[in-house]
Amino acid sequence: MDRSERFYRIDQLLLRDSVVSLERFLAELEVSRATFKRDLEYLRDRLNAPIVWDRDAGGYRYDQPASGPAFALPGLWFNASEAHALLMMQQLLGELHPELLGPHVAPLQARLRALIASGEHSPEEVERRFRLVHAARRKPDIPHFGLIASATLNRQRVRLVHYNRERDETLTRDVSPQQIVYYRDHWYLDAWCHLRDGLRSFSLDAVREAERLDSAAIAIDETLLRQHFETGYGIFSGTSLTWAQLRFSPARARWVADEIWHPQQRGRFDQYGNWLLELPYSDQRELVMDILRHGADVEVLAPASLRAQLHQTLTDAAALYAGKP
Repeated sequence: MDRSERFYRIDQLLLRDSVVSLERFLAELEVSRATFKRDLEYLRDRLNAPIVWDRDAGGYRYDQPASGPAFALPGLWFNASEAHALLMMQQLLGELHPELLGPHVAPLQARLRALIASGEHSPEEVERRFRLVHAARRKPDIPHFGLIASATLNRQRVRLVHYNRERDETLTRDVSPQQIVYYRDHWYLDAWCHLRDGLRSFSLDAVREAERLDSAAIAIDETLLRQHFETGYGIFSGTSLTWAQLRFSPARARWVADEIWHPQQRGRFDQYGNWLLELPYSDQRELVMDILRHGADVEVLAPASLRAQLHQTLTDAAALYAGKP
């Protein structure tokens, strides 16, 4: 925890337990004796905290301040992950249609607003000062989501009429749903496809029709699911992995070095300040798109097939602008 969080933890312990030993503070705060002493001095000297050592009780406690302003900790809001989670929940709840879930959602929204407004800030002020931006988001309304979600939970097969954007074709197939995934602002169904006799991922906004079948879904072992869907790069799955080696310029490295592209990635700086990133992928399509975002500030070093694909894509893109201002 950071220093501000330690101040609040010290205050909470003293208010709750009245007397707190030094050993208890060190264990709760997970700091050294010297760090705790510095925190205590700051609370006493800068914030006028009336914390005293009680020899008879064997610990620290609050006393009445002798002089100066009353002790009060500055307002503390959420850390980054907590703020993101709360604001995301608020945004998602706001997108719900009120007809069916309105009576159930209203108390949740009220509770969220109360949490967001904790401290000195009103929920209206927080909503004005914080916002979540979703890039290239597709329509949130998915007509067959409820049916597919129910079949997934009840372990039933589903017949899908699914549109494949890449091949521009629509196919009807029976699938055994395994899990529903929310990734980059889109919903996907991971399922066993009985047409292809293998695991596949389907974008739910591309489902044109859905019918729940009477037969039970095939159950795939969770370990196999993770190996298939989580070891590849992005939404594209597979167990046959290839490792990409990317070199980012020193200017771009200042950003990319702090990014997580894949849980198993490896990265380091070379002697020139370039960021060398290695990561596995099973399908290069999403990886190619992410690499292209960095333009001339990234070079694919390996494998040769990925390097050739980037070269061809960039050549085709440059041809669109040849001879044009």
